[in-house]
Amino acid sequence: MPTAPELRRGLVELTAAMLLSGTIGYFVLASAQPIWNVVFFRCLLGSVGLALYGAWRGLWTPWPFSRAALAWCLAGGVALVGNWLLLFNAYRYASIGLATALYHTQPFLLMLLGATFLGETLNRRHWLGLALAFPGLLLLVLPGLDASGDGALLGSLLALGAALLYAVATLIAKRLPPGLPPALTASLQTGVGVLLLWPLVDADAAWHAGSHWLELTVLGLVHTCLMYVLMYAAFRRLPIHLIGALGFIYPVTAILVDWLAFAHRLVPVQWLGLVLILGANLWLVRGARPAPATSLAEQR
Repeated sequence: MPTAPELRRGLVELTAAMLLSGTIGYFVLASAQPIWNVVFFRCLLGSVGLALYGAWRGLWTPWPFSRAALAWCLAGGVALVGNWLLLFNAYRYASIGLATALYHTQPFLLMLLGATFLGETLNRRHWLGLALAFPGLLLLVLPGLDASGDGALLGSLLALGAALLYAVATLIAKRLPPGLPPALTASLQTGVGVLLLWPLVDADAAWHAGSHWLELTVLGLVHTCLMYVLMYAAFRRLPIHLIGALGFIYPVTAILVDWLAFAHRLVPVQWLGLVLILGANLWLVRGARPAPATSLAEQR
């Protein structure tokens, strides 16, 4: 059990990480760069920052990855980068708030993937969670389709695709040894993004980015390097029910930022959908069996 000071520190760390998560959409759109460029520079700066953090902490020596672990880590990197590409595009076709809310269906997609491919059993709590989340999904999407047509539909599908890829990345993370330092795993996975996206970078747009380099730098060093360090530190200190409860901060912050920066707001029925999805998330988390903090950190 964590001590009271550790618990308070974990709460501060995870709250800060969730608040940062909620502002990602703003910096993506404010960068005024093609999505390929946004994800590439997030990966480049994040990978370098996390690698330097790992070197400072002495985590690279001895080399902690076996061949199998390295292969799974890199495969997870492909899914993680694909998830960012879809989610950041979703911000442009739908609103940040709607895309973020739909993105939070990933725990249910993970649950279904686990049952389909890993033979995990779904109990009554799981099915009740799905029964709450599915109507919440419909309440979120349908009003947006009436107002925005095809753009909202495409954005919604992209957000759901991003959630699916994040669920895949999480399943792959379960194959990694629990003792691997998360910062090193994240550094290698974002490094995969650098290699994959290098041929697709719009060099002319990057060259003329001007003041928008600030947004790109913040996405790489703050929203990737710092945020991951804060999250993984908090995961090691907090019980699973508190991690699930604080997850509410992310979508609420994103919706607030979307409203303040772009005057997008959810209608009341969409708020009801968001509450159903997040309530179902919390219902599942509170019913989960306690997991060692180190293992939990590897699963995010």
